[in-house]
Amino acid sequence: MRMHQVTNPPILYFGTPVVLISTLNPDGTPNLAPMSSAWWLGQRAMLGLANSSQTTANLLRERECVLNLPGVEMVGQVDRIAKTTGSNPVPERKLERGYRRVADKFACAGLTAIPSDTVAAPRVAECPVQLEATLVRRHEFGGFASALEVQIERVHADEQILAAPDRIDPDAWRPLIMSFQRFYGLTAEEAGPSRLAEIPEELYRQR
Repeated sequence: MRMHQVTNPPILYFGTPVVLISTLNPDGTPNLAPMSSAWWLGQRAMLGLANSSQTTANLLRERECVLNLPGVEMVGQVDRIAKTTGSNPVPERKLERGYRRVADKFACAGLTAIPSDTVAAPRVAECPVQLEATLVRRHEFGGFASALEVQIERVHADEQILAAPDRIDPDAWRPLIMSFQRFYGLTAEEAGPSRLAEIPEELYRQR
């Protein structure tokens, strides 16, 4: 019998994939920002971003981005830009947390920017999954953040994680996960059988 007690954690990051969001700055240079408040439904994604973020400003202005999903092996590269910002000056709240401004985050992380097909923002070559996206709408969230709804326009996936031309192989895909501000990966085996896996994936696209 489990014993529970009332608790009040300061954050509720129970575990979501890390996303490297690439956008364009006002001068046309690329910006890259790690985040983990993201979830998908069908061909759309909801991104939770601080209103003071350079990524938020870029996304609202340009109305497009790329959601690059790093594999667990990229944890070191992601961590190099975890406390950096493209904002100038650095927002006061970020200064208090030890953030610093970095103009070229691709170089800082040791990552490669490559052209996208449908948006101007670049993709991260090293990421196994790259999702080109356009902004649909902004939802105010708590006064300090926004939930930005984006439409996925094109998906690029490393051939090594494909089970078929239009199927991601969950046994090969090893995303980097953040849980309570710490990095984790998935185990190599399924926890158990899934009845949802019996439903053809095409049915989700039609709804």
